[in-house]
Amino acid sequence: MTQVLFPPEEIEALRSEVAATDGDQLTIPTVVQTVDLVRSAAPLFRQAQLICHPDGTAVAGLGAAWSAAAAGGDRFAGLQAKIDMAGLPAGVPILSGFSFHPDGPRSEDWEGFPSAAALLPQVTLVDTGNERRLILTRVPGLDHSDLIELLSDLEPPRPALPFDPGDHSVESHPPTADWRTEVEEALGAIAQGDLTKVVLSRSVVVTTELAPNPFDLVEHLRETYPQCHGFVWQVGESTLVGASPELLLAMSGQSVRVNPLAGSARRGEGDADDRALGEALMHSAKDRHEHDLVVQDIAARLGPVVKELHIPAQPSLRRMATVQHLSTEIVGRTAHSIDPLDLVSIMHPTPAVGGTPRKAALAFVDKIEGIDRGWYAGGIGWLTADGDATYAIPLRCALIRGNTATLYAGAGIVGESRPESELDETRLKFRPMLSILTAT
Repeated sequence: MTQVLFPPEEIEALRSEVAATDGDQLTIPTVVQTVDLVRSAAPLFRQAQLICHPDGTAVAGLGAAWSAAAAGGDRFAGLQAKIDMAGLPAGVPILSGFSFHPDGPRSEDWEGFPSAAALLPQVTLVDTGNERRLILTRVPGLDHSDLIELLSDLEPPRPALPFDPGDHSVESHPPTADWRTEVEEALGAIAQGDLTKVVLSRSVVVTTELAPNPFDLVEHLRETYPQCHGFVWQVGESTLVGASPELLLAMSGQSVRVNPLAGSARRGEGDADDRALGEALMHSAKDRHEHDLVVQDIAARLGPVVKELHIPAQPSLRRMATVQHLSTEIVGRTAHSIDPLDLVSIMHPTPAVGGTPRKAALAFVDKIEGIDRGWYAGGIGWLTADGDATYAIPLRCALIRGNTATLYAGAGIVGESRPESELDETRLKFRPMLSILTAT
């Protein structure tokens, strides 16, 4: 007997809802997990997303019942206006993402990823940590019944086996020697007083004999790095997948929370070595300076719109599998009504991914960085029509097209930085994705 993903009683509940209402949305409780839904059904939809947060909440989406995009310097205001005009239902997650640069991705690898995007999926599964609910949203011209029949035939996903890349190659962009030169140029600009900090990124392209399944990868990442924001965003032939340690912002009612990370060190070999490295990071003048620049800049940005702003006197350590970071969790309450994307516009890009002063740092990145960041170091998450939102910064990620995966990592350059140390930091940040894709 063929196993099915959705229990028959849930499918019958959906059919009963169709018979009882002619509304555009159906909602039922479900036992299905978000990751299982996308792993089973993503091949049947052109678009599929999964976003998992460390607190246990998660949202999965399939297809698009409504979508919008915007670009340019006013992209967030433009996207928020389209959401407001659409009259979308309150409380239902609208999945959203945006690129680092306001004009959006430039390379064909990022085809289908606009400067800023928002969509209401045809199928949404919301896991609050306490309950799960399945939401179907009607697409104009289509009937709920067709979607229900598709869901009724879904089979549970097979186990996510470790990826076997076969023969593979790894290529750095730019070459590491050239990236060290970029860091030297940044140090020169800092010494001249043009910059205080700038974040420089590089990429690694992994070409494998066999094509990785991004939805299997996110399952491995979710299990291995539960303290991170796991995400996968598929559009056509391209899929962005990763597990980011960094929260851009979370809004719930008037409450606002941000959690910048800046200043990094490797994990140790054993508990004693790990504690020693963590203590050294906490007392590193260079890393504390880099971190303080980020916290002070974010506090200044939030000041006009957030009251009761609480900033710890010193950072804490956030430990990941291969790297540990200086972390400061900033919380407050909005001083007046503000839409989520208006706050995103104030926050992005933080100095943790751009630099400071913001205008000079971004101009330097545009001039010297030879890669297209796309959505890397932008934002990915969800918001609701009634003003709640959670966005992570897409870090520790890869853009996958067929059997090619492009990985991204960066390092914050300040006056005390040294090119070789910053290169080693990017290598640490590449390691989680690189180890999966090369089976090392």
